[in-house]
Amino acid sequence: MRSTSEQADGPGGPSGEAGGGPGGGAAGRPSTAPAPEAHAYPDHWEADVVLRDGGTARIRPITADDADRLVSFYEQVSDESKYYRFFAPYPRLSAKDVHRFTHHDFVDRVGLAATVGGEFIATVRYDRIDDRGRPASTPADEAEVAFLVQDAHQGRGVASALLEHIAAVARERGIRRFAAEVLPANTKMIKVFTDAGYTQKRSFEDGSVRLHLDLEPTDRSLAVQRAREQRAEARSVQRLLAPASVAVVGAGRTPGGVGRTVLRNLLGAGFTGRVYAVNPGLDPEETELDGVPAFPSVAAVGAPVDLAVVAVPAERVPEVVADCGEHGVRGLVVLSAGYAESGTEGRARQRALVRQARSYGMRIIGPNAFGIIDTAADVRLNASLAPEMPAAGRIGLFTQSAAIGVALLARLHRRGAGLSSFISAGNRADVSGNDVLQHWYDDPATDVVLLYLESIGNPRKFTRLARRTAAVKPVVVVKGARHSGSAPPGHRVPVTRVPHATVDALLRQAGVIRVDTVTELVDAGVLLAGQPLPAGPRVAILGNSESLGLLAYDACLTEGLRPQRPLDLTTAATPADFRDALAAALADDTCDAVVVTAIPWVGIEGTTEVLAASLREAVAGGGAAGAAKPVVVVHVEMGGLAEALSAATSTRPVPGRTRRPAAAAPAPVPQEAPEAPEAPEAQETQETQETQDPAAPARNIPAYPAAERAVRALAEAVRYGQWRRQAADPGRVPEYDAIDQAGAAALIDRVLGERGAGQESRGVTLTADETGELLGRYGIAVRPTLPAPGPDEAVAAAARLGYPVALKTTAPHLRHRPDLGGVRLDLATEEQLRTAYTELTEALGKPEELQPVVQAMAPRGVDTVVRAAIDPAVGAVLSFGLAGAASELLGDTAHRLIPATDRDAAELVRSIRTAPLLFGWRGSAPVDTPALEELLLRVSRLVDDHPEIVSVALEPAVVAPGGVSVLGAAVRLAPPPPTTDLGPRRLPSY
Repeated sequence: MRSTSEQADGPGGPSGEAGGGPGGGAAGRPSTAPAPEAHAYPDHWEADVVLRDGGTARIRPITADDADRLVSFYEQVSDESKYYRFFAPYPRLSAKDVHRFTHHDFVDRVGLAATVGGEFIATVRYDRIDDRGRPASTPADEAEVAFLVQDAHQGRGVASALLEHIAAVARERGIRRFAAEVLPANTKMIKVFTDAGYTQKRSFEDGSVRLHLDLEPTDRSLAVQRAREQRAEARSVQRLLAPASVAVVGAGRTPGGVGRTVLRNLLGAGFTGRVYAVNPGLDPEETELDGVPAFPSVAAVGAPVDLAVVAVPAERVPEVVADCGEHGVRGLVVLSAGYAESGTEGRARQRALVRQARSYGMRIIGPNAFGIIDTAADVRLNASLAPEMPAAGRIGLFTQSAAIGVALLARLHRRGAGLSSFISAGNRADVSGNDVLQHWYDDPATDVVLLYLESIGNPRKFTRLARRTAAVKPVVVVKGARHSGSAPPGHRVPVTRVPHATVDALLRQAGVIRVDTVTELVDAGVLLAGQPLPAGPRVAILGNSESLGLLAYDACLTEGLRPQRPLDLTTAATPADFRDALAAALADDTCDAVVVTAIPWVGIEGTTEVLAASLREAVAGGGAAGAAKPVVVVHVEMGGLAEALSAATSTRPVPGRTRRPAAAAPAPVPQEAPEAPEAPEAQETQETQETQDPAAPARNIPAYPAAERAVRALAEAVRYGQWRRQAADPGRVPEYDAIDQAGAAALIDRVLGERGAGQESRGVTLTADETGELLGRYGIAVRPTLPAPGPDEAVAAAARLGYPVALKTTAPHLRHRPDLGGVRLDLATEEQLRTAYTELTEALGKPEELQPVVQAMAPRGVDTVVRAAIDPAVGAVLSFGLAGAASELLGDTAHRLIPATDRDAAELVRSIRTAPLLFGWRGSAPVDTPALEELLLRVSRLVDDHPEIVSVALEPAVVAPGGVSVLGAAVRLAPPPPTTDLGPRRLPSY
């Protein structure tokens, strides 16, 4: 086989055609491959991917209908790339070549193409071979692979994306290794293979490099894939936020209307790039709107357009998208409504919009979007319906709702908090919260991420991205539509069986700061953007009101903080007293944060301005100790203080903060653009901002009108700081003895083979014996139970197990409900057992209804429940709680993602509200929590090793002072469900 590079990825692999054609092994080798048999078209291999430069391409199988596209594609490949592909000059494809490269069986011979605008830009193919390199069929598990990338698209990461997808296809078809032969000069192709992260071998034979890749994913290949995904998706958002030119399509000829409003907002913000107005209804003599060049179409602009803001009726959007795509527009902000939020017809229209835009390599904000904003000094983009440009700052804001976006912009504006960027995605048919997290993760202009989400399209991926981002900067999320039972209109999300409470718990595990209201979102955001993270929960409280100090003290206790007794400065305190007290608290090693409370002075004017200056002076003079402690202010009816804090600060951008690369800086705007309006005076609450060093980030002192709000925000910062410190050491997944992975796999295969046919949706529930055997393979012993259809059988079972025993029902309506009287414990004799049997059947029903069983008594302890379940959207989740109706009704269950580490298991046990029962509550004996943690980790390992296990329930697992006894267990199997965050990179499909 001959393989090429990212510089040349070819139309095929080994053809074996005689006469020096595109051959495998050695050129000119006669073909011995049989003609491919017809197989169903594998449409699940189709995928949209984001490339290295932020553009998109579609990957799909090559079919017989692609002959003309293949010929056209090959004609545009350079002679050098063709030489690298075929090891010889090969200027054109013969009819036989074209037929071979477009006819596949999708099993032993597969070809994939990357397309933009419906045309090929790259191809990859594999041919299955035997151990001698000859064409073969299953069970042969090796294939030769070859690529060809059009020269104009080299360097965009196309070959890397194709390698991920062709490797996934090969694994699906039972191929475990790829072989590739590359000329030594073809360094780009060699790099594509070596950088992929797969285990590989390399040799040099007959003047070429021979590569063998093991296709089993490795930690390194997954890390490489995710790093490429992050760079590509971040770049796709970056080029939406920092365009060199913007066209507003649908800008009306008269003032008013959505398009004309966006045009004026762009100009009013002082956008540094070129602006064009586009309106198909313009008369020939109309060449300007609001002082900018106006055209009837994007094609008529005659210059590059990076971003198009679309504000036309939904029925006209397709022609606008085609106009933009055919003339190289990179991205769209679609403000138009009438899509999935409007019903079935709108959903179809939305799917068509996404497909059409992606076919041209464009990404979409929207539809039904409010717009996007970037405050960088060299961009100043306000492509939104927001009438005023927000102040520049360090907060990144994403919303799905336009109304909430407006409210958040206004609240942050009033609080004096600036933004780095803002995205309101509407129906988020394409660009979503996951994409903006990829961008903000390494965006130097963003220190805090605020997200308002009404749905999470890919919880598994979102959790992964949030965990990585939260490790370097705070991520604060408020989730709307939590109790509606369905996604908001217009939002396409996968079906998930996991409750919102579980998703919330997993987000907190990932370091996300979960808040319940947009007010809390803003409260937390302004604190995190302006203050350092506290080193611990110790809080000093000082102020001139004893009552307000006590409210703050109580709020701290409620939030789990450790407040010191409030320092009452009395109502006679002067601003200097505040300054001295705050300075002393900042220097005190026994506190980690300070809450300042203030009420107005009576009959004294002008003091609030002095107080603001005094607080700033104390913070500025606090040195290293003061710089490491957050300070928040609680004020009551002190509007003057808020104004003083606002007037004393600046929210203008820090000099030198830019976003657009220097090479992409546009020419000056042809029209004069007014300066962005000054922020209006603050209302209700404000923050101070230190501006001692223009090059240093400003430090705000956030102020709140209620102690509870200030303390709640501070508590979130404390918890997040603790998570950050722990995230540096996430723990390890321990190795345990007595684990027989191969034996468990054999049992699973046997059960699914015997009883799994046609059970893909329902799965297969293991019998008690099978459950005990499977769990036993992982060192989890289940206490045996014996059926007792009558009293004599119960006595025989007790004799076999040994007294004392328990008698309990297993009927579904009584199972795990000891409160209903279906359990009798500590039966030490035959007489007690017969009496209990009689009482049970007389009270609850006939034996055939109750399905009684006898079980040997376990040591006394605390009854717990351990569960694990696999959800296609979220992944594998490990859950823990105490057994009983009370815990179930209160939702007192903790969750962690699988695989769980030893730290996860310890936190799982301690994070439920009823955890004190495990640690000697009210004089009871502490139970064996190390044994409980080991049980949790063994269940995690079992589910992680075998994706066919879709649910495990150990109920109850009795934790005694000396060990754990599993009294009941259930396991369900099913073919491994598809996941949304594993496998090759792909955008959500429509």
